[in-house]
Amino acid sequence: MAFLEHSHNPWLVLASLCIALMAGFTGLSLTKGLSEQSFAQRKISISFASIALGGGIWAMHFVAMLGLQLPVLFYYDLLTTLVSALVAILMMGCALLLLHFRQRTPASIILAGGIVGAGILAMHFIGMSGLEPYRAVYTAPGIAITIVASVALSIGAFWVAYGHRTRRNIVLGTLCFGLAVFLVHFIAISGTGFAVAEDGVTSGALISNEVLAIGVVLASFVICAGFLMMSATFLPTDGTLEPRPAPAPDGAEDAPGKTAVVPATEVQPHIPYEHSGRTLFIDRSEVAAVRAEGRYTVLYTRKDKLFCIWPISEAESRLSGSQFVKAHRSYLINPAHVSGFERLKDNGVCHFDEIETLSKVPVSRSCLVAVRESLGL
Repeated sequence: MAFLEHSHNPWLVLASLCIALMAGFTGLSLTKGLSEQSFAQRKISISFASIALGGGIWAMHFVAMLGLQLPVLFYYDLLTTLVSALVAILMMGCALLLLHFRQRTPASIILAGGIVGAGILAMHFIGMSGLEPYRAVYTAPGIAITIVASVALSIGAFWVAYGHRTRRNIVLGTLCFGLAVFLVHFIAISGTGFAVAEDGVTSGALISNEVLAIGVVLASFVICAGFLMMSATFLPTDGTLEPRPAPAPDGAEDAPGKTAVVPATEVQPHIPYEHSGRTLFIDRSEVAAVRAEGRYTVLYTRKDKLFCIWPISEAESRLSGSQFVKAHRSYLINPAHVSGFERLKDNGVCHFDEIETLSKVPVSRSCLVAVRESLGL
């Protein structure tokens, strides 16, 4: 079979890469700090992130396809094009729900990356099937290489972005995600031939390149706007809030022109936990210990074990110095609930006789001095 010669507009190729990078940054930035949001807020953030990432995959693909140059004008089937966009958004949403509403483990990150890789593949091949009056012809090796590349690159991108939720990882994850979407498209195109359809019969309404370009421009504009807004809040600040007037103490008058600065890190008296699909709160004084559980933590109270969305590092930064002390790399303890302490050579054990869900917590050598001091020993 003779294939048509084809080439690409280099400027549109570059534009497609920029869109993929902006979409990756916008989506990954939207999902940062979700552990501090309520259940409903997390769902909204994940919805926007899914649209940004899935829409970015779709926009990148069609910007690159608009740069495809064939001997005769070509069009796209409208319904097929819309389905390809929805599939990308849906698959991305499934991956983000898995990462933010389930316990985040290496296995869940790999599974989420695999789902995204499958979404990129589905979007690409569904979108290509809407090409009129040409048809794309694939080879078995080309499809195999595309599948491996899509899944491997997507898993790598999510592993980097979700290995640690830091600014550095978001930037690196953005680069990995953008390159994954970009490379998968052109790896697939490199193994694809284009031939004129024999029957030339279309399955529905066609969308011209001009109309498609308008749609892609609008989608890209939304992604760019999200990119700019996320960029404005992404860089670290000096940790202070704008000063605002504070009420004067009883019997005192505000001095003219004076304002009180609200502390940026005010200690909150409660700890969030998840129960029956809701985010609830418990007074930190009721928590005897906090234990690392994968990328989340478990709170031990007198009668219950509660699932907390904070990782142990975040729990330590939020709770240390306010009733809690680090006893082990996996444990924070509340000395007020400790019923006994046992010294074991160069480490120790804290006992919790009144806590039904927890009997003892190991104390590592590096934390021994701090624990003993908190217990008055």
